Amino acid sequence: MSIPFIDLKAQYQALKPQIQARIDSVLEHGQYIMGPEVKELEDKLVAFTGAKHCISCASGTEALLMSLMALGIGLGDEVITTPFTFVATAEAIALLGAKPIFVDIEPDTCNINAKLIEAKITSRTKAIMPVSLYGQPADMDEINAIAYRYGNIPVIEDAAQSFGATYKGRKSCNLSTIGCTSFFPSKPLGCYGDGGAIFTNDDVIAQALREIRLHGQSQRYVHTRIGVGGRMDTLQCAIVLAKLERFDWEVQQRLEGGRRYNQKLDQAGIHRVQQRPDRTSVFAQYSVFVKERESLQKYLAEAGIPTAVHYPVPLNEQPAYKHLCCPDCTPVSSKLAKSVLSLPMSADLGIVIQTRVVQVLANAVEATLA
Repeated sequence: MSIPFIDLKAQYQALKPQIQARIDSVLEHGQYIMGPEVKELEDKLVAFTGAKHCISCASGTEALLMSLMALGIGLGDEVITTPFTFVATAEAIALLGAKPIFVDIEPDTCNINAKLIEAKITSRTKAIMPVSLYGQPADMDEINAIAYRYGNIPVIEDAAQSFGATYKGRKSCNLSTIGCTSFFPSKPLGCYGDGGAIFTNDDVIAQALREIRLHGQSQRYVHTRIGVGGRMDTLQCAIVLAKLERFDWEVQQRLEGGRRYNQKLDQAGIHRVQQRPDRTSVFAQYSVFVKERESLQKYLAEAGIPTAVHYPVPLNEQPAYKHLCCPDCTPVSSKLAKSVLSLPMSADLGIVIQTRVVQVLANAVEATLA
């Protein structure tokens, strides 16, 4: 039995009529850029998150870049973030000439360790960018409190993996100054290409973001600031609108699937990423910690079980970024990068498949450590 790592085909089959109807509607009206589905999606995402403003954009990476631009961050500025994430987090900072300042992670959640942030704040700190890793928000209240104590430093939640998650009852993307998410196909809420969205309750920031998205235009051919071509295609907005119809169900299925994995893996004695009781994860990835990872992956692959590694090399050890921080300044990140392993996970993952994954994993651990 071959098991998909992320079952997008099952999702498509469940939503095929809705998706096709949405696509056909765009093809009929022909407004492929900034068509009516763009505002419709933004309005529905505002209703979902509770944020005052939503600005859709071309990708999750573009969301981060545009947010930093809206805050005026540039050459010589510093942005505190985590090294245990996809490169886009630091990439957006570096593209503006600012410097990512890496803070180590919690050993159980892999999220940025809020207790270590304060020591990295300087007069050049212009933003803090925590990542809601694997679908679970970081300790946003503590991070916001630190930011407030140091002159109300803006906090940007990189929520590329956590749309639909909650923190103390509040929705991810509406936990700080700005929230950014991605609609990359494999995300909890994904389109069929690239797409993203930015959320804020600040009217001034929202207006800046809308102008930046359209090459800095305040009105047609009036460019009041430097911008980018950051629009999300109407067709991609239409696809996300169709997927929103069953998204609440998908979030619930992910929660239940995550709990099943937790229970079965704990019973099998396999160390896993932990979830905090004051927040929910949408399990964009479900990750465990293992020894002899390469051998283990080969064993699982031979049994038809795909795996992935999120992430094998911390950003401060990457060639493009290692000059910014000593490689040994984030020891927890370095250690966990060598052992983390992601298992198949999606809303359509059933209990039979999960049981098989855990059984084979337990057998593989025993075999590779024997």
